[in-house]
Amino acid sequence: MPAELRQLLSRSVVAILILAIPAVAVARPTVTGVRMGVHPEATRFVLDLTEGVEFKTFTLPNPYRLVIDLPEVNWRVPSGALASGAGIVQKFRFGLFKPGTFRVVLDLVAPAKVERAFTLLPSADFGYRLVIDVAEVSVASFRPTVPPRSILSKRRGQAPKPKLVRPKGSKRVVVIDAGHGGVDPGAVSVGGDYEKHIVLSAALELERQLKATGSYEVVMTRRRDIFRSLGNRVELARSAGADLFISLHADAIGNRNVSGATVYTLSEKASDRETAKLAAKENKADIIAGVDLTAADYDEDVANILIDLTQRETTNFSREFANEFLIPELKKRTRMLRKSHRFAGFKVLKSPDVPSVLIEMGYLSNRDDESRLRDPAYRRELMSAIVRAVEAYFTHLPSMGRT
Repeated sequence: MPAELRQLLSRSVVAILILAIPAVAVARPTVTGVRMGVHPEATRFVLDLTEGVEFKTFTLPNPYRLVIDLPEVNWRVPSGALASGAGIVQKFRFGLFKPGTFRVVLDLVAPAKVERAFTLLPSADFGYRLVIDVAEVSVASFRPTVPPRSILSKRRGQAPKPKLVRPKGSKRVVVIDAGHGGVDPGAVSVGGDYEKHIVLSAALELERQLKATGSYEVVMTRRRDIFRSLGNRVELARSAGADLFISLHADAIGNRNVSGATVYTLSEKASDRETAKLAAKENKADIIAGVDLTAADYDEDVANILIDLTQRETTNFSREFANEFLIPELKKRTRMLRKSHRFAGFKVLKSPDVPSVLIEMGYLSNRDDESRLRDPAYRRELMSAIVRAVEAYFTHLPSMGRT
C-alpha cells in the first residue's frame, strides 16, 4: 500500500474516532430498576441508574405528592416491575416533564417529608442508586417544600393576553392537541398501552393530512412524549392565533362493553354525570404531573371569562363545528355513542376566543376500540373524517357570521 494512502486512511480513522467521542459523551443516564421498602421510620424509594445524576425533590399538598426531578434519562425498567406502591407510597408515575427534566411523581397516602435523599456509588451487584426515604408527618407539621410560585408565575387576577391577530389572507391555523404526555400517561388500555402514545400517533397523522391539503398552518401542542400543562395548551393556541383547537383523547372506564367515539364542547354545567366525571378526571392532568397548583390561577382567569360575550360566541361556534360538521363526518367512519355530543367544564377547552372541541376517539377499556385505535389504517380513516369536517367548517364560516 502506498505511503500516501496509508497516511490518508490513518487520518480518516482518527477523524471517525474523534467524531464518535461526542456521541458517547452525550449518552443519557438510564434508569434500569425501581424498588421500594418499608422500614419502621420511613418508606424507602430506590432508582437503579447506569450513572450518578443530579436530582431535586419537593412535596406538594392537595393531594399529597412527592416529586423527584432528574435530568433527561432513559427509562428501561421492565414493564410491571413495580405494579403497586408500598408503605406511605400509594403509586407512582414517570415521564418527561419538560425539555431537560424527567419527573417521577409519588402519590402519598398521608402528609410526609423527605427524611434522607442521597446517591450510592456502585458496589457488589449494584450500580448507581438514588435513594429517597419518605417519612410520614402530621397534617399540622406538613410544609410543602416547593417555593411559592416556583412553577407557575402568573399573578392572581391577571387577565389573559390578547389572542394573536394574523394578517387577512393568511392560512387558517389549526391547533392539534395530543392529550396527556410525559409524566401524565392518561388511560391504560386492556392490552397495557398508554393513552398518551395512542393519541400522539393519531395527532401526528391528523397533522400530516391537514398539511397535505395546503390550506392550513398546523400547530401541535406536543410532538413527542412530553408533559404540557392544561393552561399551556390553551395559551399556545391563543398565541398562535388559532382558528380551531382539536384535542384528541381515548378514555377508559370500568364497563368494558362500552365503545364508540364522543365529541365534547365547553359548558359550565355538564350534560350528564358521566361527562362531569370525565371532565374532573381530565382536569387533574396538572396534579398528576406534579404541578404546584397553589400558584396556578389561569383557570380562575378563564372561568371569569366564561360569562363574557366573546366566550359565549366562541362556545356557539364550537358547538356548531361539533354538531354540523364533525359528528356527521365521524359517523360515516366509526361507531359513536348514542349521545355523541356532550359538554362540561374541560379546562383545555376554555380559550375565550378559539372554537375548541375534545374528541374521545374510543374507549381503551374496550378490546374492539383498543384494537381499532392501535391500527394505523383505522387512524388514517378517522383522521380523514376530521379533516373533511375542518374543511367544511371553514368553507361555511362566512355564512355562519364568522370570518
